[in-house]
Amino acid sequence: MENTNALFPADEAGNFRRLERADQANEFLRRVLDIGQYMLQSGGEVSRVEDSIRRMSAAFGAERADVFTITSSIMVTIYAPDFGTVTQTRRGGGQQFDLSRLESLNQLSRRICAEHLTLAETDAALAEIQGEKQYPFALQIFLYAAISASFSLFFGGSAMDAVASGIIGVGLKCLDRLIRRMDANALLSSLLCSCLGGVLAALSVRLGLGESADMISIGNIMLLIPGIALTNSLRDMFSGNTISGLLRFSEAILLALVIAFGFALAGAVL
Repeated sequence: MENTNALFPADEAGNFRRLERADQANEFLRRVLDIGQYMLQSGGEVSRVEDSIRRMSAAFGAERADVFTITSSIMVTIYAPDFGTVTQTRRGGGQQFDLSRLESLNQLSRRICAEHLTLAETDAALAEIQGEKQYPFALQIFLYAAISASFSLFFGGSAMDAVASGIIGVGLKCLDRLIRRMDANALLSSLLCSCLGGVLAALSVRLGLGESADMISIGNIMLLIPGIALTNSLRDMFSGNTISGLLRFSEAILLALVIAFGFALAGAVL
């Protein structure tokens, strides 16, 4: 006997549940893309991002998840019989390497897979990660100075060269912070920092604050070299993500050339 008291006829009820499930899938996928985008921006390699997205999609109930990621874009399509096919894309912004934040995002992706977090719980966890405090600026300045001075000594510079390199490192960190607030292009940032470092190194020698401009500059160069980008490009290529690896490698080499040009330009002027 037909149930006339049902809120929906059988076929309409099924369609309603399918649409409701599709809406949930869209909302879930939006959070997944948020996590993937933040991973890329924090310095995660493409293989890590794609694997995390696939695992989270499987935890949601997707039978298939197709993920395509390059350095600035993510495209994901997930499928399951109860919600059909859902596709979203995301174009990311510039990179600000933060390995502590990357680790927090990794832990969140694992929690989503293991605990099947609700959308509200995922939003709360993402907000907590976004609100994590960075290292105090004073500590960052100290580390820039210490790294510059250490590399200057390591490559054969004198104590005076190390002190000069450390002081210049402080100036480079301040300039880098100013440029980041202006949302300037990474190439422009590298060029300005390398030019300033080269000019200050030459002036330090002329003023008697250092003995060798080369030994002073080499400590500052180590602050600017795109080491994480270069490493990730090789990891991407070795893991089979050739396009992303080549893009990252080209970007890293271009940044290195810009840094070399900046120091060479400063040396030629002075």
